[in-house]
Amino acid sequence: MPSAEVRLAAEDGRAMRPAAPVDSPFAVQETTVSYGGKPVVFNVDFVAPPNSMVAIVGPNGAGKSSLLKAALGIVPSVSGRVTVFGEPLAKARRRIAYVPQRASVDWDFPTRVIDVVLMGMYRELGLLKLVRRAHREHATACLARVGMADFADRQIGQLSGGQQQRVFLARALAQGADLYLLDEPFAGVDAATEKAIIDVLKSLKAERKTVIAVHHDLATVADYFDHVLLVNVRKIADGPVATTFTGENLQATYGGRLATAHIDQLKLASA
Repeated sequence: MPSAEVRLAAEDGRAMRPAAPVDSPFAVQETTVSYGGKPVVFNVDFVAPPNSMVAIVGPNGAGKSSLLKAALGIVPSVSGRVTVFGEPLAKARRRIAYVPQRASVDWDFPTRVIDVVLMGMYRELGLLKLVRRAHREHATACLARVGMADFADRQIGQLSGGQQQRVFLARALAQGADLYLLDEPFAGVDAATEKAIIDVLKSLKAERKTVIAVHHDLATVADYFDHVLLVNVRKIADGPVATTFTGENLQATYGGRLATAHIDQLKLASA
């Protein structure tokens, strides 16, 4: 349970904020998340622009993953509202695909790659879970899109970490979503997998989808994303990478944990 102080702080003195724009694919307002009475996300507002690739960036323990999970209802929040394409989360879940952190998945579960991808089609398969030829063809096409079609009958636990991440992205593709939320999709993967993943994500944007990813590699933010949300428990800044991913904002986000010399090496908007 959150402490009374956290609850009151999240609620005290808040002006009524206007509703998120109906064309925004993803908006969180006044969102606070607490673990053990300590806020890990505090009163964050964020409205994602449509047809964009957004990086959620911040130091370890900054609340990046917690913000995403709270928005999806995976972890409870102290306060907050979430809208997806102008609708409450409960009405818009079918338009969302979520790729969790690879470390949070039980890879020992005995299932084949093709079956993992078919799980992304559970709404279409219905209660009887009848898998038809068209479903398998669609799942295979999604695997081909991430370069994993030849592994369809392999046990998921037999794959490398990068291959497993590609399969989970294929499962998300199988949903045919409009909004893709990914929690550190490049963590612990090889260079070939990272390139394959970013190519797919950029193709989704070209299809007018929206991609939001928790991201840890500052060196690739400017190459991979067009919008950034900088957080460290609170929102520090958000906006286009061209105007927001600056040394000043990074210092405010990371403080002494990010050396000035490292900032100078990044592809910053002010360079």
